Amino acid sequence: MAAANLLALFDDIAVLLDDVAVLSKVAAKKTAGVLGDDLALNAEQVSGVRAERELPVVWAVAKGSFLNKLILVPSALLISAFLPWLITVLLVIGGLYLCFEGVEKLAHKFLHSKEELENEHKQKLQAVADPKVNLVALEKAKIKGAIRTDFILSAEIVVIVLGTVQAEPFMTQVTVVSALALAITIGVYGLVAGIVKLDDAGLYLLRRSLSGSMQAFNRFAGRSLLIIAPLLMKTLAIVGTAAMFLVGGGIVVHSIPIIHHLVAPVLHSVESISVVSMVAPILMDGFIGMVAGIIVLSVFMFGKKLFNK
Repeated sequence: MAAANLLALFDDIAVLLDDVAVLSKVAAKKTAGVLGDDLALNAEQVSGVRAERELPVVWAVAKGSFLNKLILVPSALLISAFLPWLITVLLVIGGLYLCFEGVEKLAHKFLHSKEELENEHKQKLQAVADPKVNLVALEKAKIKGAIRTDFILSAEIVVIVLGTVQAEPFMTQVTVVSALALAITIGVYGLVAGIVKLDDAGLYLLRRSLSGSMQAFNRFAGRSLLIIAPLLMKTLAIVGTAAMFLVGGGIVVHSIPIIHHLVAPVLHSVESISVVSMVAPILMDGFIGMVAGIIVLSVFMFGKKLFNK
């Protein structure tokens, strides 16, 4: 009997681990959009910090991110256990926030001229280079700002993951959410550390190309890294913004029955066209996300003006 119970326990553990692996893959796909934005935002947060302080700043923000997850994961699991209906509400709020943030980014970019944005960037760089500026205070402010941003994005990621596994047993929820929260934090900040040091690696290789062996290769690799670093940041920002609309719009479409019923006939009408039927759901999610973001931003701006008055 004891042996049978032990085998049954092993079988349960094997099934649980298999479920966790499958559900983790599904949840990871759904959070990919938020991760792209998370990665871009965190890499951008440490821009303007002196080169020798970049990694310590990333580490400080990463520790804050671990603390955020330590607060968010148990809170989300408790909500799932005692108020499961609230997960859908939080999921929709997170989706709308993503749409709002995406529209706000586009509005900031297109409502300001290129000269204004360049002047703003130059002012930040001049402030960092000014010897009168308290760099310790500036660094602490950047870290606090990055941790606040991480808290919002981490909350979205945790809620999205929990929404994916909400119908599963509580132990599976705990394992999937905890494992992904840990893996995401390590992965994101590991990549951020790599991205912010790409230009330093390029400069190092260029210096190596002045003497020693493999001069041509070092020169080519160094120049390539110096070109790739800013392009990578821009690409991450674009992909992250697009992902906000896709992920946020998808959450809104699938979580609000009225919108889902309005969208379903449109998608059904193009099912016979194979190529269109593949991209139509993605484009529809993006379109709904953009519309939702414009509505939320309009309400926010109206409320802000009303409050100021």
